Order: sequence, then structure tokens, then C-alpha cells
Amino acid sequence: LTSEEEFSLAVVQLRVSKIKADNLGRAQKLVKEAAGQGAKVVVLPECFNSPYGTGFFAEYAEKIPGESTRVLSEAARDCGVYLVGGSIPEKDGGKLYNTCSVFGPDGKLLVKHRKIHLFDIDVPGKIRFQESETLSPGNRLSMFETPFCKVGVGICYDIRFAELAHIYAKKGCQLLVYPGAFNMTTGPAHWELLQRGRAVDNQVYVATASPARDESASYVAWGHSSVVNPWGEVISKAGPEESVVYADIDLQYLADVRQQIPITTQRRNDLYSVNSVQEG
Repeated sequence: LTSEEEFSLAVVQLRVSKIKADNLGRAQKLVKEAAGQGAKVVVLPECFNSPYGTGFFAEYAEKIPGESTRVLSEAARDCGVYLVGGSIPEKDGGKLYNTCSVFGPDGKLLVKHRKIHLFDIDVPGKIRFQESETLSPGNRLSMFETPFCKVGVGICYDIRFAELAHIYAKKGCQLLVYPGAFNMTTGPAHWELLQRGRAVDNQVYVATASPARDESASYVAWGHSSVVNPWGEVISKAGPEESVVYADIDLQYLADVRQQIPITTQRRNDLYSVNSVQEG
């Protein structure tokens, strides 16, 4: 069902291997499958062309435009969808970034989001990971327009920062997409909680795309890609394995929720505010 008020979204939970060509080929195939099911917006996972890990980023990194983004551009054009290209390690000017490229149904690049919050964490005895050992952070907010609604883009760790989601919502985004690879420690603890939090705080739809779980990988992704509605309900959720999940994004429902609980108009802007310092 597609109108200005309602459209189908697909989240592709791709199984990522060490062979880039295979990852690209399967991504292309699943985007096509999603479009065949009527999806108008398709989201791929974080680091979909390469295993996730500081040891892999440099080896798999590409310039944009490059091989992986060419595949994305063609897939978007061939299928006539808005394609949120998960993320890839991007090399530019001697630096590496974790970058999401978004393509329109004409195959044109709409926006390029470089992950702004780098994943540097240390949970003793569980997991230590330092993206900043190899990656540099982006410095821009990233939004794009569709005929349905405006969309805000974040990558993985970006979802922990409520300010980013709030600013996107304030700027008119009704859907937030976060390609992300949470792990077996943070996944069960926070993955769903953060998505529901961002959705209910801002009365928006939130979609996440994780790689499928691979127990043999050095970094084991949690999976469970999801879509959450503005009421905070999980309306679609994958298991750990490779799959495509679908959700209807209903903008009239979003408007209804905002009318019933009108936090948007009840904010005390005389007491507090969250503002962007640098525009995207």
C-alpha cells in the first residue's frame, strides 16, 4: 500500500562474509526481493560490505563513489527505491570513515552520513572496542527527503545520543534510520530499548538494520533488526539470521499520536532547548 500517507519499508539483515563481492551480490539480490514485495524505502546494515572490526576497515575501505556505492546506486535505480546503503568503510584524504550513502530511485546520491559518534567502549570482562583507533568521526547531520516524509540518518552508536534524534525530529524527520551492529553484550541490554526510546521521545518511526549474527566472526552482531512506531511499539523484528523484515510506515498514525499526546507543542522552550551547532 503506497500513498503520500503510507508506505512500505524493508530492513535487510544481511549475512556479511569476508568476501566483498559476495556481500555486494547478496545485498543487491535482497534489495530486489524487498522491492518486489512493494518496499519503497530499503535499509541495509552497518558495514555490509566488510566484516566489522578495526582490523578490517583499512583493507575493505573504498572511495565514494567506488565499487560498493556503484552497486547501491544501480540497485536503487533498477528497483526504483530509496536505498539507505547501510555503511561501508570510506577512505578520503588519508582518513577512514564509517559512512552511509543514501540513493534515490533515480540512482543519485542524496546524502552521505559519516558516523558522528565513534564506538569507543570498554565493559570489563565483556567487550572492548575502539573505532577511533582507525576511524575519524563525521561532522554533519544527515537528512533526506522522500515523497512520503523526511528521513534522518544515524549509524549504530549514534542512536545512543538522544540529542541527534531530537534535532532530526525538530527539523521535520518522521522516520529515523540507524544501520547498526550491536554485539552480544550491548544488544540484549540496550538495542531495543534505545530504538523504543528514540521513537517515543520524538513520536517518530525508528528503523534499525543489523548484520545477521555470525558466531564465527571476531565481532558477533546481535541481529534483531527492527522497526518501532511512534507509540514505542516494535512492529517488525528479525531474528538473528539473514532475513528481510517489512513494516508499514503510516504517517497519519504518527500525526494521531502527536495529537493525542502533544509533547511537541508542550515543550517549555522558555526553560530548555536542544539545538544543532553545525548544520548538515
